[in-house]
Amino acid sequence: MNLENQLSFNPDYVNNFCILGHNFNKMNYLFLILSLLSFQANSQKSVYLFSYFTDNGQDGLHLAYSNDGLKWETLNGGKPIVAPTAGQDKLMRDPFIIQGKDGLFHMVWTCSWKDRQIGYASSTDLINWSEQKTIPVMVNEPTAKNCWAPEMVYDPQNKNYIIFWATTIPGRHSDVADSEHEKGWNHRIYCTTTTDFKNFSPTRLFFNPNFSAIDATILAKGDSFYLFLKNENPNPPEKNIRMTQSKTASGPYPIDVSAPITGKYWAEGPSSLLTDDYVYVYFDKYMEHHYGAVRSKNMKNWEDISDRAIFPDGTRHGTAFKVTDKIFNKLINLK
Repeated sequence: MNLENQLSFNPDYVNNFCILGHNFNKMNYLFLILSLLSFQANSQKSVYLFSYFTDNGQDGLHLAYSNDGLKWETLNGGKPIVAPTAGQDKLMRDPFIIQGKDGLFHMVWTCSWKDRQIGYASSTDLINWSEQKTIPVMVNEPTAKNCWAPEMVYDPQNKNYIIFWATTIPGRHSDVADSEHEKGWNHRIYCTTTTDFKNFSPTRLFFNPNFSAIDATILAKGDSFYLFLKNENPNPPEKNIRMTQSKTASGPYPIDVSAPITGKYWAEGPSSLLTDDYVYVYFDKYMEHHYGAVRSKNMKNWEDISDRAIFPDGTRHGTAFKVTDKIFNKLINLK
């Protein structure tokens, strides 16, 4: 029974207090209820974390924390929490972390520039991680060139996790005007589902817009799911963050996406965070070598606050998420 049910206003409770010799009136009792509820809320306070990589992702998972969603500070003295051991290139790029219904933190990441699999590991405390393994998500597509920036969302309707990522399969999708530097890359978003991170559904196409798309992320808010992603078209260059929404986690998501929510700079690797007041979307301003952010109260009007967002030097594509004080207190004490 939760605290609200235990302390729901009931005259019998007041009478019992009076019988015990306490001179409680209704206002005293209401004050007691509010005080206890406030104590319960404070004891379950959340802290924001950000998982990220640096350089090429060769040294592993980094974590930062924030109390306001604007100023982020390193954990573990800026050193990696865990080193990569899985995959062809043994990289840990684009680390995405979600806390599952089982209480475990599940992480997926890009383990190679040109591979048909992604990395996976789990943890109870974000410090001690399971043995790393690869999930061969595109093994049945022999010409697939890559599996980049995998992420996840819990699907409450189907009670499973949707894992999605960007892949180029030559000749598979409508052509986009390319550039010499990006010749032959034309990405779309693919997905698989799982309930236990051991068994996975056959891979399928998840989002197929009329542009090259990478770095998808999904935010559950209210009764909708918001898909943010990068328009990767190179010629003329787009390199901005767009948004679309669906009533279900599994879609379909309309391919008629929003106008850019980012400014006149190149941006990639969006990650969303729902706070009490705003939805923040963080991203890598990779040509300027620092992180940026926009925020909104209504999911329509976006305020660029890149000049107020402070991230550790060298932060690259990561994930913003919430943890309890209990989890955070262990992390903050790492040396």
